[in-house]
Amino acid sequence: MELLRPRTLAEALDALAQRPDAVPIAGGTDLMVEVNFGRLRPDAMVDVSRLPELRRMGRNGAQVFLGAGVPYTAVMRELPDHVALVQASRTVGSPQIRNLGTVGGNLGTASPAGDALPVLAAYQAQILLASVAGQRQVPASAFLLGPKRNALAAGELIIGMSWRHARGPGSFSKIGTRNAMVISMAGLCLQLDEDEKAVRAALGSVAPVIVRADAAEAFAAAAMAEAGTWERPAAGLPDSAIERFGELVAAAASPIDDVRGTAAYRRHACAVLGRRALAWALADRRAAA
Repeated sequence: MELLRPRTLAEALDALAQRPDAVPIAGGTDLMVEVNFGRLRPDAMVDVSRLPELRRMGRNGAQVFLGAGVPYTAVMRELPDHVALVQASRTVGSPQIRNLGTVGGNLGTASPAGDALPVLAAYQAQILLASVAGQRQVPASAFLLGPKRNALAAGELIIGMSWRHARGPGSFSKIGTRNAMVISMAGLCLQLDEDEKAVRAALGSVAPVIVRADAAEAFAAAAMAEAGTWERPAAGLPDSAIERFGELVAAAASPIDDVRGTAAYRRHACAVLGRRALAWALADRRAAA
Protein backbone atom coordinates (compact mmCIF):
# COMPACT_ATOMS: atom_id res chain seq x y z
CA MET A 1 0.00 0.00 0.00
CA GLU A 2 1.39 3.39 -1.03
CA LEU A 3 0.94 6.45 1.21
CA LEU A 4 0.83 9.81 -0.54
CA ARG A 5 1.35 12.91 1.64
CA PRO A 6 0.41 16.08 -0.27
CA ARG A 7 1.32 19.44 1.25
CA THR A 8 -1.43 21.46 -0.42
CA LEU A 9 -5.03 20.94 -1.50
CA ALA A 10 -4.00 21.23 -5.15
CA GLU A 11 -1.46 18.44 -4.68
CA ALA A 12 -4.09 16.27 -2.98
CA LEU A 13 -6.60 16.77 -5.81
CA ASP A 14 -3.89 16.01 -8.39
CA ALA A 15 -3.04 12.80 -6.54
CA LEU A 16 -6.71 11.73 -6.46
CA ALA A 17 -7.07 12.53 -10.16
CA GLN A 18 -4.02 10.47 -11.05
CA ARG A 19 -4.88 7.65 -8.67
CA PRO A 20 -8.69 7.28 -8.68
CA ASP A 21 -8.25 4.06 -6.69
CA ALA A 22 -6.61 5.98 -3.83
CA VAL A 23 -8.53 6.52 -0.57
CA PRO A 24 -8.27 9.80 1.40
CA ILE A 25 -7.37 9.40 5.07
CA ALA A 26 -7.47 12.01 7.84
CA GLY A 27 -8.13 10.71 11.36
CA GLY A 28 -8.60 7.16 10.11
CA THR A 29 -10.86 6.19 13.01
CA ASP A 30 -13.34 4.50 10.64
CA LEU A 31 -11.08 3.71 7.71
CA MET A 32 -8.39 1.85 9.64
CA VAL A 33 -10.99 -0.43 11.21
CA GLU A 34 -11.90 -1.59 7.70
CA VAL A 35 -8.22 -2.01 6.80
CA ASN A 36 -7.33 -3.86 10.00
CA PHE A 37 -10.17 -6.33 9.53
CA GLY A 38 -9.17 -6.93 5.92
CA ARG A 39 -12.38 -5.52 4.48
CA LEU A 40 -10.55 -2.77 2.60
CA ARG A 41 -7.16 -2.94 0.88
CA PRO A 42 -6.63 0.17 -1.26
CA ASP A 43 -3.52 0.32 -3.41
CA ALA A 44 -2.88 3.86 -2.14
CA MET A 45 -3.97 6.31 0.55
CA VAL A 46 -3.82 10.09 0.34
CA ASP A 47 -3.08 11.66 3.74
CA VAL A 48 -5.15 14.87 3.90
CA SER A 49 -4.78 15.42 7.65
CA ARG A 50 -2.35 18.33 7.27
CA LEU A 51 -4.19 20.34 4.62
CA PRO A 52 -5.08 23.77 6.07
CA GLU A 53 -8.12 24.14 3.80
CA LEU A 54 -9.72 21.13 5.52
CA ARG A 55 -9.04 22.43 9.03
CA ARG A 56 -10.77 25.79 8.65
CA MET A 57 -13.89 26.72 10.52
CA GLY A 58 -15.55 30.02 11.03
CA ARG A 59 -18.64 32.16 10.82
CA ASN A 60 -19.66 34.97 8.48
CA GLY A 61 -22.82 36.44 9.92
CA ALA A 62 -25.28 33.59 10.20
CA GLN A 63 -23.34 31.40 7.76
CA VAL A 64 -21.08 28.73 9.31
CA PHE A 65 -18.30 26.75 7.64
CA LEU A 66 -16.73 23.62 9.11
CA GLY A 67 -13.75 22.04 7.40
CA ALA A 68 -13.87 18.30 6.78
CA GLY A 69 -10.60 17.80 8.69
CA VAL A 70 -11.62 19.56 11.93
CA PRO A 71 -11.60 16.99 14.76
CA TYR A 72 -14.57 16.55 17.08
CA THR A 73 -12.59 17.92 20.03
CA ALA A 74 -12.19 21.25 18.21
CA VAL A 75 -15.89 21.30 17.31
CA MET A 76 -16.77 20.92 20.97
CA ARG A 77 -14.39 23.71 21.95
CA GLU A 78 -14.96 26.22 19.14
CA LEU A 79 -18.70 25.92 18.34
CA PRO A 80 -20.39 25.98 21.77
CA ASP A 81 -23.54 27.71 20.43
CA HIS A 82 -24.18 24.75 18.11
CA VAL A 83 -25.54 22.62 20.92
CA ALA A 84 -26.74 19.68 18.83
CA LEU A 85 -23.41 19.35 16.99
CA VAL A 86 -21.46 19.61 20.24
CA GLN A 87 -23.65 16.94 21.86
CA ALA A 88 -23.22 14.64 18.86
CA SER A 89 -19.45 15.21 18.87
CA ARG A 90 -19.28 14.34 22.57
CA THR A 91 -20.90 10.95 21.95
CA VAL A 92 -18.28 9.89 19.40
CA GLY A 93 -15.96 7.17 20.75
CA SER A 94 -13.35 8.00 23.37
CA PRO A 95 -11.34 11.21 23.89
CA GLN A 96 -8.55 9.73 21.76
CA ILE A 97 -10.99 9.07 18.90
CA ARG A 98 -12.53 12.54 19.22
CA ASN A 99 -9.03 14.05 18.95
CA LEU A 100 -8.59 12.41 15.53
CA GLY A 101 -12.07 11.71 14.14
CA THR A 102 -13.78 14.30 11.94
CA VAL A 103 -17.25 15.15 10.66
CA GLY A 104 -15.80 14.82 7.17
CA GLY A 105 -14.88 11.25 8.03
CA ASN A 106 -18.50 10.59 9.05
CA LEU A 107 -19.59 11.81 5.63
CA GLY A 108 -16.96 9.75 3.84
CA THR A 109 -17.88 6.57 5.69
CA ALA A 110 -21.57 7.26 4.98
CA SER A 111 -22.86 4.98 7.71
CA PRO A 112 -26.44 5.78 8.77
CA ALA A 113 -25.14 5.38 12.34
CA GLY A 114 -22.74 8.33 11.98
CA ASP A 115 -23.54 10.57 14.94
CA ALA A 116 -22.87 13.89 13.20
CA LEU A 117 -24.98 13.10 10.16
CA PRO A 118 -28.48 13.69 11.64
CA VAL A 119 -27.19 17.06 12.84
CA LEU A 120 -26.04 18.05 9.36
CA ALA A 121 -29.43 16.99 7.99
CA ALA A 122 -31.32 19.02 10.61
CA TYR A 123 -29.01 21.99 9.95
CA GLN A 124 -29.79 21.63 6.23
CA ALA A 125 -26.07 21.75 5.54
CA GLN A 126 -24.42 21.93 2.14
CA ILE A 127 -21.44 19.63 1.54
CA LEU A 128 -18.56 21.23 -0.38
CA LEU A 129 -16.71 18.84 -2.72
CA ALA A 130 -13.66 19.55 -4.88
CA SER A 131 -11.68 17.90 -7.66
CA VAL A 132 -9.25 19.09 -10.32
CA ALA A 133 -12.34 19.98 -12.39
CA GLY A 134 -13.63 22.44 -9.78
CA GLN A 135 -15.95 22.60 -6.80
CA ARG A 136 -19.60 21.76 -6.25
CA GLN A 137 -22.06 21.71 -3.36
CA VAL A 138 -24.42 18.87 -2.50
CA PRO A 139 -27.20 19.14 0.11
CA ALA A 140 -26.61 16.87 3.10
CA SER A 141 -29.96 15.23 2.35
CA ALA A 142 -28.69 14.16 -1.10
CA PHE A 143 -25.12 13.26 -0.18
CA LEU A 144 -25.86 9.91 1.45
CA LEU A 145 -27.08 7.37 -1.10
CA GLY A 146 -27.24 4.24 1.09
CA PRO A 147 -25.25 2.36 3.72
CA LYS A 148 -21.55 3.14 3.06
CA ARG A 149 -22.46 4.92 -0.22
CA ASN A 150 -22.23 8.64 -0.89
CA ALA A 151 -22.32 11.11 -3.78
CA LEU A 152 -18.55 11.52 -4.12
CA ALA A 153 -17.40 11.16 -7.71
CA ALA A 154 -14.03 9.69 -8.67
CA GLY A 155 -11.24 12.09 -7.78
CA GLU A 156 -13.40 14.22 -5.45
CA LEU A 157 -12.55 15.19 -1.91
CA ILE A 158 -14.85 16.46 0.86
CA ILE A 159 -13.64 19.98 1.71
CA GLY A 160 -16.18 20.91 4.35
CA MET A 161 -19.78 21.76 5.08
CA SER A 162 -21.72 25.00 5.55
CA TRP A 163 -25.09 25.95 6.96
CA ARG A 164 -27.12 28.88 8.21
CA HIS A 165 -27.02 29.05 11.99
CA ALA A 166 -30.61 28.64 13.21
CA ARG A 167 -31.63 30.79 16.16
CA GLY A 168 -33.30 28.44 18.62
CA PRO A 169 -32.64 25.45 20.88
CA GLY A 170 -31.48 22.13 19.53
CA SER A 171 -30.30 18.77 20.80
CA PHE A 172 -28.84 15.44 19.76
CA SER A 173 -29.60 12.21 21.58
CA LYS A 174 -29.10 8.56 20.83
CA ILE A 175 -29.80 5.14 22.27
CA GLY A 176 -27.31 2.29 22.34
CA THR A 177 -26.49 -0.84 24.25
CA ARG A 178 -24.50 1.19 26.80
CA ASN A 179 -23.82 4.82 27.68
CA ALA A 180 -20.43 5.34 26.02
CA MET A 181 -18.22 3.99 23.22
CA VAL A 182 -21.26 2.61 21.43
CA ILE A 183 -22.66 2.56 17.91
CA SER A 184 -26.05 4.23 17.81
CA MET A 185 -29.14 2.02 17.73
CA ALA A 186 -31.29 5.10 17.08
CA GLY A 187 -30.35 8.76 17.04
CA LEU A 188 -32.25 12.02 16.71
CA CYS A 189 -31.30 15.63 16.13
CA LEU A 190 -33.98 18.25 16.73
CA GLN A 191 -33.45 21.91 15.87
CA LEU A 192 -35.90 24.78 16.28
CA ASP A 193 -35.60 27.74 13.92
CA GLU A 194 -37.10 30.82 15.52
CA ASP A 195 -36.74 32.99 12.41
CA GLU A 196 -38.51 30.56 10.09
CA LYS A 197 -40.82 29.24 12.84
CA ALA A 198 -39.77 25.75 11.82
CA VAL A 199 -39.01 22.49 13.61
CA ARG A 200 -36.46 20.16 12.02
CA ALA A 201 -35.93 16.57 13.12
CA ALA A 202 -33.52 14.06 11.56
CA LEU A 203 -33.07 10.39 12.44
CA GLY A 204 -30.01 8.15 12.23
CA SER A 205 -29.54 4.36 12.46
CA VAL A 206 -33.18 3.65 11.61
CA ALA A 207 -33.09 3.65 7.80
CA PRO A 208 -30.54 3.07 5.02
CA VAL A 209 -29.76 6.81 5.12
CA ILE A 210 -30.43 9.71 7.47
CA VAL A 211 -34.13 10.63 7.26
CA ARG A 212 -36.04 13.79 8.07
CA ALA A 213 -39.30 13.35 9.97
CA ASP A 214 -41.22 15.69 7.66
CA ALA A 215 -44.72 15.00 9.00
CA ALA A 216 -43.54 15.40 12.59
CA GLU A 217 -41.79 18.67 11.74
CA ALA A 218 -44.88 20.13 10.09
CA PHE A 219 -47.14 18.98 12.95
CA ALA A 220 -44.94 20.50 15.67
CA ALA A 221 -44.51 23.83 13.85
CA ALA A 222 -48.27 24.08 13.29
CA ALA A 223 -49.07 23.10 16.87
CA MET A 224 -46.72 25.78 18.19
CA ALA A 225 -48.32 28.35 15.90
CA GLU A 226 -51.83 27.36 17.00
CA ALA A 227 -50.89 27.52 20.68
CA GLY A 228 -49.08 30.84 20.25
CA THR A 229 -45.88 29.22 21.47
CA TRP A 230 -43.64 30.87 18.88
CA GLU A 231 -44.54 34.30 20.28
CA ARG A 232 -45.07 33.21 23.91
CA PRO A 233 -42.57 30.49 24.95
CA ALA A 234 -44.33 30.11 28.30
CA ALA A 235 -47.40 28.75 26.50
CA GLY A 236 -45.65 25.47 25.70
CA LEU A 237 -47.60 22.59 24.16
CA PRO A 238 -50.09 20.13 25.63
CA ASP A 239 -48.82 16.66 26.45
CA SER A 240 -51.04 15.23 23.72
CA ALA A 241 -49.19 17.27 21.08
CA ILE A 242 -45.79 16.15 22.34
CA GLU A 243 -47.02 12.55 22.35
CA ARG A 244 -48.28 12.90 18.77
CA PHE A 245 -44.97 14.40 17.69
CA GLY A 246 -43.18 11.31 19.03
CA GLU A 247 -45.53 9.03 17.13
CA LEU A 248 -44.88 10.90 13.88
CA VAL A 249 -41.12 10.78 14.44
CA ALA A 250 -41.32 7.01 14.86
CA ALA A 251 -43.44 6.74 11.71
CA ALA A 252 -40.60 8.31 9.68
CA ALA A 253 -38.25 5.43 10.55
CA SER A 254 -37.83 2.27 8.51
CA PRO A 255 -35.57 0.21 10.78
CA ILE A 256 -34.37 -3.39 10.57
CA ASP A 257 -33.56 -6.12 13.06
CA ASP A 258 -29.83 -6.55 13.61
CA VAL A 259 -27.34 -7.47 16.32
CA ARG A 260 -27.84 -4.13 18.09
CA GLY A 261 -31.64 -4.21 18.36
CA THR A 262 -34.96 -5.02 16.78
CA ALA A 263 -36.94 -2.85 14.40
CA ALA A 264 -39.78 -2.65 16.92
CA TYR A 265 -37.47 -1.41 19.65
CA ARG A 266 -35.92 1.16 17.33
CA ARG A 267 -39.35 2.56 16.45
CA HIS A 268 -40.23 2.77 20.14
CA ALA A 269 -36.89 4.50 20.79
CA CYS A 270 -37.58 7.07 18.06
CA ALA A 271 -40.89 7.98 19.68
CA VAL A 272 -39.22 8.41 23.06
CA LEU A 273 -36.34 10.45 21.61
CA GLY A 274 -38.82 12.65 19.74
CA ARG A 275 -40.94 13.38 22.81
CA ARG A 276 -37.90 14.13 24.94
CA ALA A 277 -36.22 16.36 22.36
CA LEU A 278 -39.32 18.49 21.79
CA ALA A 279 -39.94 18.78 25.54
CA TRP A 280 -36.30 19.84 26.08
CA ALA A 281 -36.57 22.46 23.34
CA LEU A 282 -39.77 23.91 24.78
CA ALA A 283 -38.22 24.01 28.26
CA ASP A 284 -35.11 25.75 26.90
CA ARG A 285 -37.29 28.39 25.24
CA ARG A 286 -39.19 29.01 28.48
CA ALA A 287 -35.93 29.30 30.42
CA ALA A 288 -34.46 31.71 27.89
CA ALA A 289 -37.59 33.87 27.98
